[in-house]
Amino acid sequence: MTTPELRRTPHHPELRAVARHIGRRRFLTVTGAAAALAFAVNVPGAGTAAAAELDPARITDDPFTLGVASGDPHPDSVLLWTRLAPVPYQADGGLPARRVTVDWEIALDERFRRVVRRGRATAHPEFHHTVHVEAGPLAPGQVYHYRFRAGRFVSPAGRTRTAPATRSRAAGLTFGVVSCQRYDQGYWTAYRHLAEEDLDVVLHLGDYLYEYAVNDVAGARAYPAGTLPEVFRRETVTLEDYRLRYALYKTDPDLRAAHAAHPFVVTWDDHETENNYSGDTPENSVPPEEFLLRRAAAYRAYWENMPLRRPQLPAGPDLKLYRRLHWGRLAQFDVLDTRQYRSDQAYGDGWQYPGPESEDPSRTLTGDAQERWLLGGWRRSDALWNVVPQQVTFSQRFNSTTAPSKVSMDSWDGYPASRERVLAGAQAAGVDNLMVLTGDVHVHYGFDIKRDFSDPDSKTVGTEIVTTSVSSGGNGSAKPANWETYTAANPHLRFYNGLRGYTTVSLGRELARADFKTVSHVTTQGAPLTTAASFVTEAGQPGLKPA
Repeated sequence: MTTPELRRTPHHPELRAVARHIGRRRFLTVTGAAAALAFAVNVPGAGTAAAAELDPARITDDPFTLGVASGDPHPDSVLLWTRLAPVPYQADGGLPARRVTVDWEIALDERFRRVVRRGRATAHPEFHHTVHVEAGPLAPGQVYHYRFRAGRFVSPAGRTRTAPATRSRAAGLTFGVVSCQRYDQGYWTAYRHLAEEDLDVVLHLGDYLYEYAVNDVAGARAYPAGTLPEVFRRETVTLEDYRLRYALYKTDPDLRAAHAAHPFVVTWDDHETENNYSGDTPENSVPPEEFLLRRAAAYRAYWENMPLRRPQLPAGPDLKLYRRLHWGRLAQFDVLDTRQYRSDQAYGDGWQYPGPESEDPSRTLTGDAQERWLLGGWRRSDALWNVVPQQVTFSQRFNSTTAPSKVSMDSWDGYPASRERVLAGAQAAGVDNLMVLTGDVHVHYGFDIKRDFSDPDSKTVGTEIVTTSVSSGGNGSAKPANWETYTAANPHLRFYNGLRGYTTVSLGRELARADFKTVSHVTTQGAPLTTAASFVTEAGQPGLKPA
């Protein structure tokens, strides 16, 4: 896909999207209008200064410093991504503000002797010279190899695959689940191991980057004084800040290896923008219009740097990230966004006692439109497994064995009416094999999802797999200090481990298997990988059992 050309109209849809927000905030200044224009997502057409094209032969240094990636596999296509950045820690990436033609090719073999598709895309400076190619038509259920070329430089090769045919009875699917990779809190050894796994796809559940200033002195990745550029030692706020933070993260060789090895399906949580924001409400006391401009910057940089398709192009401070993918009739993936549309956290956020504010039936974690989309998709689903990749803990989680117990207002516990509508919708749709995938909390959990969490004998209606962080939180421990309390207070909690790592899940016709994998440490490199525990859940009989 080359990025679409600008629709020249005085009523630009991207500007209308911004105006919906900043208009109701009465942000009608010249500065506001200029900022809105800056976040129009389409590319200027011919005749503008940016239309000038750079001869790729003039690129003298390797522009593929940030690697390659693929994502959102369909039966007939896959999204291919790269970014040209000869000098990745420089604001312009080391390229002038000109378009660059990039060639791409897909082959059946890793030596590219059997090339099946070739094409050209344009790396636009307005999108920081990122490239998003919706490559196809391709055969369903097929492994492919891909690469890019700009001038005399050839990118590293990536491996990807298409989904099975839509109506096929796919026999199996194995995917990885990852989240939370704060750069300065540890090395990404987990990604190195993940790259070596035999997986069909990887699901990233959020906190791909952290907006906080990078600790270059006391962090796990200590830098000699003055060697880390200043832009990384402050919190991300502007578009340039977010773009450069992605550049820092994507220079990590272990992350690049994982992206090159597997297609990713991504969704965000809070730190891609700002900690614990909700909808258009910021964490801190800044003017709402200021936060919406920050959100627009964050969303634009996210799309630029993720393997996302055309429907996810941002429109000002809006980006429709929730979407549906299929793996034949074996699995339906309903990828959620529980951050952009949520009601503000009750009782000032954090761990609080539930009460009238949090239990207000009008409160929502998904927003009304996304909730209707989810429940409608379940009613039409003919998949054996209905999988919901999302961000925050879905199952009830008490932090005390004494009633009443506090719960996290940032999770589904802070939105119990929203959770009840989802569970009732799953029941009404006849969803027998519900699997919720979660990140955020930097620990492994395995939950049985209860129809009524207040009754331990209530019917088990699904399984929640919570994956730990890649590095966030430092080394962690197998049994965190609250392990005994949590396991006693939550009888539906079947597994709890606080080390770093990832999870792999294998779906079959008879059962699903979850393997919780950990590394012993992340503050130094080279930790071995261990499978801390394995569980299965049988088709038609939800609930986790030791494998």
